[in-house]
Amino acid sequence: MKKWLNLINVLMAVLAVQFVAMPVVAQPSGDPALAELPYYGSAEFTPHWFKPDSPELADFHQVPAFSFMDQQGEIVTQDTVKDKIYVASFFFTRCPGICPRMKSQLSKVQSEFIDDDDIMIVSHSIQPGNDTVEVLQQYAQKNHIDAAKWLLVTGDREQIYSLAKKAYFANEDLGEYVSKEDFLHTENLVLVDKNRHIRGIYNGLNNTSVANLITDIKSLMSE
Repeated sequence: MKKWLNLINVLMAVLAVQFVAMPVVAQPSGDPALAELPYYGSAEFTPHWFKPDSPELADFHQVPAFSFMDQQGEIVTQDTVKDKIYVASFFFTRCPGICPRMKSQLSKVQSEFIDDDDIMIVSHSIQPGNDTVEVLQQYAQKNHIDAAKWLLVTGDREQIYSLAKKAYFANEDLGEYVSKEDFLHTENLVLVDKNRHIRGIYNGLNNTSVANLITDIKSLMSE
């Protein structure tokens, strides 16, 4: 028995030496990893994973050019959010349903990034005929919305609805009447990166989902 134990110990020692001597294969240091967050390019919200410098992104879905007016009467275009990360949403000031809850959740985003000029919120009115600059300004003041951080935009109805459905992939029934006072609209919050690529979709009525949004914004900031 002692002879067998000695033989086993010798074999284990040989194996240990061979294991230590095995070469370590390093990963190429210059090869960038895939981005932490996926990219979305269709209403199915199928995630696509790319490296941040992937040539495939040149032809991947982006939010197109736009032109609206905010609560201060300033023109808002794609240049306003150039090189910025922003959260897009849809609302209207008379909304009796989900908008107050979404506003409360977006206030958390505003507070979290209030001192970061690279993070913005853009909320589009789906009732632009009523939501004039003056109405938006009153709404902003009432709800403590900081115009430097959170833009409430109004403008051409067709452009807003086209952008909502084709760029941000809102439901096709957006804007249809639920009642005399309420319209169908989306509770989705859409995270857009500095290159106007969609990087996340979140439920604006859900605390956990909005907490994930805040976490993902911080991830994008490090890309």
